[in-house]
Amino acid sequence: MPARSRRSPADSTPLAWIRPRLLAGAAVLVASAVSLTGCFGADPVVEESGGGDFADDGCTSVVVATSSEKVNMLDALADAFKESSQHEQLAECATIHPINVSSGDATRFLTAGGDWPDDDTRRWPTMWSPASTVWTDRVAAAASASLVGEPASFTHTPVVFGVPETMAKALGWPGAEIGIADFEALCQDPAGWASVGKPLWGSFKISKTNPNTSTTGLSAILMQSYEASGKTADLTAADVAAAAEFSRVFEECVIHYGDTTGKVLTRLYDETQNGAGGSGYVSAVALEETSLLNYNQGNPDSHTVQPGETLTPPKEKLVAVYPSGGSMWSDNPITVLGADWVTPEQAEAGAAFAAFLQTDAAQKILPEYGFRPLDASVPLGDLFTAAYGVDPAGPAVTLPKPAVDVVSAAIDQWTQIRKPSSVLEVIDISGSMDEAIGDGRSKLDGAIEGAQATLGHFRSSDEVGVWAFTTGVESEAGQNIVVLRDVEPLASDRESVDSSLDDLRFAHRDGTPLYDAIAAAYDEMMARAQPGRINAIVLLSDGQDTDSEISLDSLVAKIGASSKEGGDDAPVRIFPIAYGEGADTGALQRIAEATGGQWFDASDAAKIDLVFASVINNF
Repeated sequence: MPARSRRSPADSTPLAWIRPRLLAGAAVLVASAVSLTGCFGADPVVEESGGGDFADDGCTSVVVATSSEKVNMLDALADAFKESSQHEQLAECATIHPINVSSGDATRFLTAGGDWPDDDTRRWPTMWSPASTVWTDRVAAAASASLVGEPASFTHTPVVFGVPETMAKALGWPGAEIGIADFEALCQDPAGWASVGKPLWGSFKISKTNPNTSTTGLSAILMQSYEASGKTADLTAADVAAAAEFSRVFEECVIHYGDTTGKVLTRLYDETQNGAGGSGYVSAVALEETSLLNYNQGNPDSHTVQPGETLTPPKEKLVAVYPSGGSMWSDNPITVLGADWVTPEQAEAGAAFAAFLQTDAAQKILPEYGFRPLDASVPLGDLFTAAYGVDPAGPAVTLPKPAVDVVSAAIDQWTQIRKPSSVLEVIDISGSMDEAIGDGRSKLDGAIEGAQATLGHFRSSDEVGVWAFTTGVESEAGQNIVVLRDVEPLASDRESVDSSLDDLRFAHRDGTPLYDAIAAAYDEMMARAQPGRINAIVLLSDGQDTDSEISLDSLVAKIGASSKEGGDDAPVRIFPIAYGEGADTGALQRIAEATGGQWFDASDAAKIDLVFASVINNF
């Protein structure tokens, strides 16, 4: 490997609109979320796209770590770069290698210091292109500004609401203007969809990402404040405060706060493909336009499309509702890293590639991959059409970046007015939980500490209960269940809940009646579920069911009944954590999907506390 030296990237103009330092009211949550995203496995997800390799071709190798939805696009841009004047001006040729590294993973790797966590030094990045400058700003704040250089946006995409086409038409789309206030009115009306003549569709349901971890989620809450104020510019902290009741009502429609839209879209896609085409799961999804375009092409999670892969469009597409009051925009930066492993030759080539991305030749490639060029005069092409659910003329109104204090006020307000939670944590304490996880702790130690760490993510008004299960125990909840805490407001009980969880270290441990425990927990939560809350079960199990009376098929039929079309106004969603290599991931995934929940992989049991926190970020 060549000698290492630091190199400053070429001058560029950053177009970031949100910076983590604005989020003073949520600094702890932001910091934990950054460390959590995409970090559930023992090894980083670092893979090259396009089937190429890193064989020495005699040119300077420039690796670009980028979010998955941009890998295919950057492959095409890399090829075009070879023919550009920017490439010709280099002293020696350069080859660009995009690799898929999630934005959160890259943030974690860079803030941790030291070398890039990949044994093959050929895959260590020269450049970084996360989904948003939120991530580059985080590294600049947590590590150093020189490490991330001067990020500059080279493409952007607006935040829209994706609505199933049939549902959108019921709201007057495409002729009628639809605003966030129209969604808020549907949320406020107890009749829900019946208020527009569709009683079979049940309540109006919105999916949003958590603003503490997601640029899209933060954009959405700012858009709500703009809508409530009637403004399209100059939003103030006083406007945000005045919008509190409007936003509170809007948040009541949220099914749960996800960490990524891709997982929500995958759930919706699976329902449309396997069912009749409609869905009672969600009515509108706050997402980026590029994600909607990927969904409508049959790529709901925006994964890297491999050569020869065939995509199947959904039976019913999502259409983009550009709120009449205006949209925020997300940027996509690229920067040359100031890391020790980046050589002067790589830095020079990277700066040339970044410059090329600003040229007309590069900007004309972007629309082919669902991204908008910075230059509005560049034609958008065939993808940006009604056939794929978008309007090339939208959004009609662009909402500008609010001031620092305004963004902080919006985050602080959301923490107070977001939909409250009612959560039952169900923990497997069977005999296998005594196994070590390699850091001096047992699996049970990790589970206890993970559950304890989540308590700080709940408000005092959130309801929290804790059950444990194994064979040979009994409580008022039934056979094989221990009730550590009934589901009730957390209030000031964090210390007593901590103590109750500690008691599990001395509990009787035997078999694994997994399905019976889930069935009992589901009955408990359905009996107390309220429309105004996120009703959820967080399940942790390290093994396969060994002692249940109910079968998996019967359990799935039972828990899936209320999530069918028309659905229940107070669904109970299950969020299983597959803990350790012995966990039955297939069964846990089926259980999650049956209720519209999401399953989490904690095969690296040492990271269970981080995974628990990520689960709670969905509430």
